[in-house]
Parts: sequence; C-alpha cells; structure tokens
Amino acid sequence: MDTGVIDRFLRYVKVDTCSDDNSDTFPSTSRQHHLAKMLYEELKDIGAKDVYYDEQYCYVYGFIPSTYSPDEESKSRDKFFYGKTVAFIAHMDTSPEMNGKNVNPQIVRNYDGKDIFLGCVPDDEGVKKDIFLSPDEFPELRDYVGQDLITTDGTSLLGADDKAGISEIMSMASYLMNHPEIKHGKIAIVFTPDEEIGAGVDHIDLNRINADYGYTVDGGGIGELEYENFNAASAKVSFTGQNVHPGEAKGKMINASQLSFLYDSLLPAKERPEYTQDYQGFYHLTEMKGCVESAQLKYIIRDHDRMIFEKRKDNMLKAADRINEMVGRKCVRVELHDQYYNMKEKIKPVMFLVDNVSKCMTELGITPKIQPIRGGTDGARLSFMGLPCPNICTGGHNYHGRYEYCCIQSMEKITELLVNLACM
Repeated sequence: MDTGVIDRFLRYVKVDTCSDDNSDTFPSTSRQHHLAKMLYEELKDIGAKDVYYDEQYCYVYGFIPSTYSPDEESKSRDKFFYGKTVAFIAHMDTSPEMNGKNVNPQIVRNYDGKDIFLGCVPDDEGVKKDIFLSPDEFPELRDYVGQDLITTDGTSLLGADDKAGISEIMSMASYLMNHPEIKHGKIAIVFTPDEEIGAGVDHIDLNRINADYGYTVDGGGIGELEYENFNAASAKVSFTGQNVHPGEAKGKMINASQLSFLYDSLLPAKERPEYTQDYQGFYHLTEMKGCVESAQLKYIIRDHDRMIFEKRKDNMLKAADRINEMVGRKCVRVELHDQYYNMKEKIKPVMFLVDNVSKCMTELGITPKIQPIRGGTDGARLSFMGLPCPNICTGGHNYHGRYEYCCIQSMEKITELLVNLACM
C-alpha cells in the first residue's frame, strides 16, 4: 500500500511546534499555527470535506464522507461503524522538554543491530561529544534489525510524538479519498494543539466533530493499544523565606531554597519515575528555582488508581503543613491542578472499540500489546467529554528527547491498520 506516509512525516517534523507550559496564551506558542495551516491546505488538496482551520485556537478539522450508497443499507448494518462517525485525532505540538527547532531527521537503512551514530553535539561547557543511539541502553532497538529507522541528529527531539500520528492519519485520509470503492462510514479528522502540556482539548469543538467514537493515534511502538491511562495533576509549590545577613542570621534567617530541599525529601524517594513501571504511580519533580528569599518547585503527580492519586495529592499538602508547623509560620504554599483522569471507566462500556483494533492488528500480522499508558492523551479527556477514544500506536520510541526514533515499516503498517479500522 503506497500511502506517502514517510514523505509527510519528514516534511512535518521540520516545522517547530513545541508547546510552552509557562505560557498564558492558547495555543501556548504561535508556531503551532504553521503546521495547522499546512494540514488545513493538505486536507483541502486531498478532497476532504468541510475542512476548517480554527485561527483563534489552532484546531484543524476535516471529514471523509461515507461511501455507502442507499441500496447498500440493508447489507451494511452489521458493520460496526455503519451509520456512525469515527474520529481520528492527533496532536500537532511537540514536547517543551527538548529543543524542537531545526529538526534534521536521519534515515538508517537496514539497521544492523549496532550503535547508531546520531551526531557530534556540544555539551553545556561547549565540549563536543559523540552521541549514539545504542541497543545496550535501548534494547527494543534489536526488534528492528533489518528494518529502516528514522532518528534525530542528536541536537533535537524528532517529533514522532505526534507527527507520526498526524502523518498516518493524513495518509489514511488521502488513501481513502483516492479509493472511493472502499466502503466506510463518515470519518472525522482532528488535529489539536498543546496536548503535551495537558491543554489539547481545552477549546475543541465537539459539535463540529459530531462523532460517535474516536481514536487518538498517539502511542508508541507497533502493536501498542491502550485504553487505560494515568490520573494526572500538576503541582506548584512556593516557598517564602526571610533573608538576613549571614553574619547575624542565627534564629532569624529562613532559607526558602533549603525549605524546598526539605519538602522534596518528605515525598517517597522510591516513588519517582525512574523507580516505577506498569501501574505504579509517581511524584515527578520537573522544575526548581530559588534563592534565600523565595523558591519554587514544580511537580507532576500520576497514578492509575484514583484513590491512590487523591492520596498522593493529599501527601503533598501534608508535607507543606509539616514544614509550616516546624517553621512556625506559613512559608510553603501548594497549588494543585487536575489535568486528566483514567479513561478506563469510559471505554469499558464500548470495549468493541479496542477489540476492533486488536482484530485489525492480528489480520495484518501485528501482535496487539494492550497495556496501560504511563502518561495521557487527548483521548483521556475526550472520553470524559463524551467521545470515547482508545489510543493506537504510531511506531515511535523514546519520545521527548534526542534519542527518539521511529520505524519506517511500522509507520507504513500502522497507516494500513487505520485504513482497515475505518472500514470496520
């Protein structure tokens, strides 16, 4: 199946679309509009209907019309998606955790299972260092011996999260528009901004989409299929100190930075991302800054179990109370913000959405790997907004960093999977 998915991907990753979690605008960065405009024009070019670009909020919508004719009605009613609209959704932004400018993708043909040289990159002191993508560090690379990979040059992320998903959806849409003889129901195409900072569906127009079911195409390696995700919250912990000349500070100084160290030490040390896996949740310190007078820590809090999730948030509040009591004044303030919840409870009643993907994967020789997402997708929030959205793989690995890569054969197969799924 010739879909052009790789050409699209190589074009899309060149567009800088990093979001910014410190921004107070929506979308958080204006550069996301550059890709949105490209996708808007391309959807129109392939003949999609009712294509719309939300110039204010940076969403792109389009539709592939149903190909069922009235005389096929009676024999098509056994189709899962007959008479329904199914949405395929991917996000345009890339993670702010790594540089997303000047992405220079490299193609490694017929991977031999050895270290892959990415590039020579200067460190913080300006000393150049060779960067390698190694199967010793990333053992799943060995699954791709003999296949073709797309990697970074070591200076940026790649952007497969989620431009691989965008490329696969666009390629599916183009293929179906070029093959009207293939029978399928109405398909909605949706591209969102700011997913990486948890705001991807803040201004989405569900009335415009008007879909019965959805799929986010925002997963990892081929075969991954997910309908469980973390409950998620962010926390900002602020510390107010009292600065006094150190020569006469005894009994007077309150060092806000020292209090921030103490606060972090009160959280369970083994419940951090580097010590957890599968269904285990965590506290993750993502940012810190401070001086004697003031300090600030930022965390993300994650857990699949809602009760444990709530307990984690309570632990953060209690840690602040403990320090305030010890100091004798309110020096620590915690601001908590829930981001999304585990979509499992919303998917369970419509498990055929997951079963359909498993069936399509098996028919294509892909082994389904149903597992919890150690993160979240737009689909988590959409499921609670009334549009149930399991998550499908894209073929990428090591998201959000310089070691990100994806497999060409996986992306081509996933595009075929989406075509088959749309025809269920």
